[in-house]
Amino acid sequence: MKEHKINYFNDYTPSDYTVVSCFLEFIIEESSTRVENIMEIRRQNPDAKALRLDGEKLDLELIWVNDELLEEGGYTKDDTSLMIPLACDSATIRIINRIYPNENTELEGLYRSGGIWCTQNEPEGFRRITYFIDRPDVMCRFTTKIIASQETCPVLLGNGNLRGTATLGNGKHLALWEDPIPKPCYLFAIVAGDLGSIHDTFTTMSGRKVDLAIYCDKGNENKCHHAMRSLKKSMEWDEHTYGREYDLEVYNIVAVDSFNMGAMENKGLNIFNSHYVLADEESATDTDFMGIESVIAHEYFHNWTGNRITCRNWFELTLKEGLTVFRDQCFSADMNSPLTQRINDVRALRERQFIEDAGPTAHPIKPDHYIEINNFYTATVYEKGAEVIRMIHTLLGTEKFRAAMDYYFEKFDGQAVGTEEFLEAMQSQSPVDLSQFKRWYFQERTPTLRVLSTYVPKRSELVMNIEQIIPKNTSHHEQLPYAFPLCIALLNEEGGEFELISEDVSIFHGNLLWIDRGSNVITFRGITSPPKLSLNRHFSAPVIIECEELDLPFLMAYDSDGFIRYEAAQQFGIQTLEAMMKGAPIDERYIESYGKIVGDESIDAMFKAQLLELPSMNALMQRQSVIDVEAIHRALENLKAALADRFFAPLRELMERLYDPTNAKIDGESMGKRALKNRVLGLLMGSKEEAIASVCLSHYHEASSMSERLAALDLLENYAPELAAGALDDFYGRYRNQTLVMNKYFTVRASSRRSGTLKRVKELQNDGAYDPKVPNLVRSLIGSFARNPVAFYAQDGSGFTFVADKVIEIDPINPQIASGLAGAFKNYGRLSIEQKTLMGVELERIKNHPTLSNNVYEIVSKILEAS
Repeated sequence: MKEHKINYFNDYTPSDYTVVSCFLEFIIEESSTRVENIMEIRRQNPDAKALRLDGEKLDLELIWVNDELLEEGGYTKDDTSLMIPLACDSATIRIINRIYPNENTELEGLYRSGGIWCTQNEPEGFRRITYFIDRPDVMCRFTTKIIASQETCPVLLGNGNLRGTATLGNGKHLALWEDPIPKPCYLFAIVAGDLGSIHDTFTTMSGRKVDLAIYCDKGNENKCHHAMRSLKKSMEWDEHTYGREYDLEVYNIVAVDSFNMGAMENKGLNIFNSHYVLADEESATDTDFMGIESVIAHEYFHNWTGNRITCRNWFELTLKEGLTVFRDQCFSADMNSPLTQRINDVRALRERQFIEDAGPTAHPIKPDHYIEINNFYTATVYEKGAEVIRMIHTLLGTEKFRAAMDYYFEKFDGQAVGTEEFLEAMQSQSPVDLSQFKRWYFQERTPTLRVLSTYVPKRSELVMNIEQIIPKNTSHHEQLPYAFPLCIALLNEEGGEFELISEDVSIFHGNLLWIDRGSNVITFRGITSPPKLSLNRHFSAPVIIECEELDLPFLMAYDSDGFIRYEAAQQFGIQTLEAMMKGAPIDERYIESYGKIVGDESIDAMFKAQLLELPSMNALMQRQSVIDVEAIHRALENLKAALADRFFAPLRELMERLYDPTNAKIDGESMGKRALKNRVLGLLMGSKEEAIASVCLSHYHEASSMSERLAALDLLENYAPELAAGALDDFYGRYRNQTLVMNKYFTVRASSRRSGTLKRVKELQNDGAYDPKVPNLVRSLIGSFARNPVAFYAQDGSGFTFVADKVIEIDPINPQIASGLAGAFKNYGRLSIEQKTLMGVELERIKNHPTLSNNVYEIVSKILEAS
């Protein structure tokens, strides 16, 4: 069996040596690539006697030290490293090795995606290109020469600024790129291929012109314009909001189909999953357009929060990712609707990170150990990390947060640092000591706030008890209370807010409580009537609220905080559904409250679509000690049918008023109307009325936007299969040669809640449009099935067996994708005895596979150990 080594944060020490500069020459041939690597090495530890270089899957050819060729006895080499005796303070190391991009299915290092050679080096891919000190705290200046066929690779791209090109003999040419700014090797990148492109320029706030380009497969150039607009918006926003100006002469983006992640912020040469670049109204949904804008911004913002200031080691990953997610969320809020963005961010956090935090793979945003660092590019590190940054921003306010960020940029530019340095900058502007706040970085799981209150009319006071319920960590150790901002309001009968006056708690910005004790008793004075509680407004802290006193119908209708209105609607829906699962009739108060939203024409269309959203299956599964997917699904469908029947006429009238199949614009108003129309159509389809199914089919055929066509297709698949068959054939015929759209097709098929989904998914694996080596396609077909509770949790365990088969099959091809699929088993400990037995067999089968990767082993072993 393969050894699975654990890496610990406490074992971190600075590197004995560093690389001052690195010159790389790539000679790209059809079957292999020759890499020449010349490094200027400097010793940092005077006691060090040997230089260790990381390297995997490399054919080593020659090594020189200070121009002296080393014989085989002059160094030692194994599968992961190269050791060179080096007892001097500086040296020039020259290495020639060969790599095989065509065979690289793991998509780390240099690999081939279709006709494009490209790289992915974060976190530890560079060691698959050449021997190097592959760690983020080694920052050096790179110069790169790329030589390739002019016919197959007319485009040659590298980091930094282009310093020259030349035509060589034998049909080859070269490009020389120089990056003047030191960076770790995980930010190194090259691209070579026959690519189409679009070009633009951006003038910085100091008047410098930056050349912008987006490269893609030829024929897709017209799908790059939204990404280019998003890039220019991002550059302008970062100058205005943070005073950060771009620092190179060029900024290039390349879209590739085969990519494990969403995108990569390589200095001056971002490489993107094509899903987050290519879009037009015919092929992309409104969600796709929003996602592209967000991810383009995220990677651009990394230029300062990730590239110029990077993380000291991979345990500090949230330093760059949590901060940059927060920045891209704020950008998206400014570009669109702040309320819509906040609701979407919190929904995503709860659907992904809260589930992760409650399960066997829970970890702090700054983990203290790992087996495979690729497993920690998680919702916890990213989204919960962003919420931790947001809490600081909420406490400091916009101006002081900007001042603290200026401190961070000015003091730590050009360095590899940790979260301690970031918190030092934040402390410089904080009105409170942030020492206790640091627990958010090294404690795991989601805290619960239990809130009770007593109104004392004689004294016009409200006494509020806030107790922190802190779960034990995955090692079953007790954890300590947190410090955090809690935004609240006490509302009168008209929805107006009482002024918050109390000597028992620090209050900032009028309604922000600083909670730092496990148990808090807070008396508010001047409360002249029994108030309605509005808690955790705008989701000021990533906590779970337990409070039986909340007047959910009132909050749905009258709270001035839009997030609380949405939250009240969700919580009221959850209460109603959970009661239905216990045999109670549908709560008439919920039906009435829902109807008021349907009939309220003053509500913005996008917000109304969110208010009418029913709780998700995942939200309900999180609350069950023993998961019962069938009961949840049945309750949801019954509630949907009841709402459709009660409000059939106003819903249909609203749908018809909103429907405009000729409008495919992506402005906020148009997207809001489509979102609301699709929400209403989804409700009406729950009625099982044949006339509505026919309307849905017409919406599919008449649509000019992918948002409407795809929504109609999904509803037909789930509610009108006899009509869906023709629509599915039509969709396949239209888009079978467009991989990005076929991802949507496979997702609809694999997410189907009808019986027989597993059989259909197995058959689709043989479809000509499916390729198990393309991550997007695997995620769309196999990943969507694994995320489909109705199909995956089939009573006979067939869903478990199928996904386990896929994990084992994909693991040797691409361990990152396989470990992502293995996460589908995270609810193992909360299943019925029968289902737990069936899943346990599959987990043991995966774990005992003789060549299992670290990626999959770490996930599966945690799931088994926790249970």
